[in-house]
Amino acid sequence: MAKNSHFDLSKCARPNILALEPYRCARDDYKDDGTNILLDANENAYGPGLELTNGAINGHTDGKTAGLHRYPDPHQIELKQLLCRLRNTHHHTSKSLKPPNLFVGVGSDEVIDALLRCFCTPGRDKILVSPPTYGMYAVSAQVNDLEVVKVPLDTTRNFALRPEAINDALSSDPHIKIVYICSPGNPTANLITKSDIQQVLEHPTWNGVVVLDEAYIDFSHEGSSLAGWVTEWPNLVVMQTLSKAFGLAGIRLGAAFTSPEIASLLNNLKAPYNISNPTSALACAALQPENLVVMRRNRERIVEQRDRMVRELPKIPGVGSFLGGAESNFLLTEILDRPRSRGGKPSNETALTVYESLAETKGVVVRFRGKEVGCLGCVRITVGTEEEVEKLLQEMRMVLQDVFRNRLIGEAEDVKEQNANDCIA
Repeated sequence: MAKNSHFDLSKCARPNILALEPYRCARDDYKDDGTNILLDANENAYGPGLELTNGAINGHTDGKTAGLHRYPDPHQIELKQLLCRLRNTHHHTSKSLKPPNLFVGVGSDEVIDALLRCFCTPGRDKILVSPPTYGMYAVSAQVNDLEVVKVPLDTTRNFALRPEAINDALSSDPHIKIVYICSPGNPTANLITKSDIQQVLEHPTWNGVVVLDEAYIDFSHEGSSLAGWVTEWPNLVVMQTLSKAFGLAGIRLGAAFTSPEIASLLNNLKAPYNISNPTSALACAALQPENLVVMRRNRERIVEQRDRMVRELPKIPGVGSFLGGAESNFLLTEILDRPRSRGGKPSNETALTVYESLAETKGVVVRFRGKEVGCLGCVRITVGTEEEVEKLLQEMRMVLQDVFRNRLIGEAEDVKEQNANDCIA
């Protein structure tokens, strides 16, 4: 039985989407099982226009090269089964995820956009976000002519979600159709508590969808993912990706775990062949047991370097506190206007100088986040390899030394000029 929810899909989704007859493609009728002569999809029967030798392109094997002339599986059942197997941990429910619970897209960005097109009427409806957060929610909303309502995270409580304030906004505005929650947060790297998410899901009158973005969930502790919880809540969507812990950003594969009813609507409105054969083949390979071992080994190495950065970065004069959490593969780090021992405070000017100097003179690229809510003077630093972290620590120390040295020289010159002006006066 579903949890206590006011959600009614028939009144929440756009009527045209509810009535949509999905495009029926050739592979819906007969599958490519390798034995049929396929003369139904207007494909090139002679194969891809590539010089192939034993399935390799100029000596380089590249996914399912032999099948590139065929359209991919529009339903991606094998991939969905593997994703379900990965997330059927039963930490939060005794129920199991099945392929009908899934929509897969070209990265999480397709999922974000598909949800907007499914539930939000352009020029009328709205979404709610809690900044600082991932910027594509707002960008996609703007593309779809939707207003963005903002309920910032609580900067006095380490960027905690504010479910009471969110629920107040939902009560006052029925045109808010989707709430996007990022957990672990980007750029805050902290998990949103399950109880706070449940408080929004249990809103007594709001008829909308809660979207939980778990792009970085595999860097959190075991059992953190709420993907399985979609079997309990009819209006919960959990987004995930293979771009982060799996190290497959280049294949562009995102997934949405949700109710079969919502997944069906998303699958109806997508392009028929949105996941390419190479993407599907690489994703399925990554989800095999032997490759999950590789992913988890690499994840442990990232966590080891993350812990090293937590220890070593604060030892550099001019590096302030870490904001948010450490449940991801990055850290949100304050940059001060002077060393802490001299009363340094977070400074956007210094952080921007450090960001530019690292990239332009040291070849180390981090992300300036100082204009985000509650992130004054902050840079977001991705955890790299052991060698990359060593380089970061060295260059960060050197750049900050140069910044403070130049600032002291400038201050001394200002004093000299003022003294000279006083003498003349």
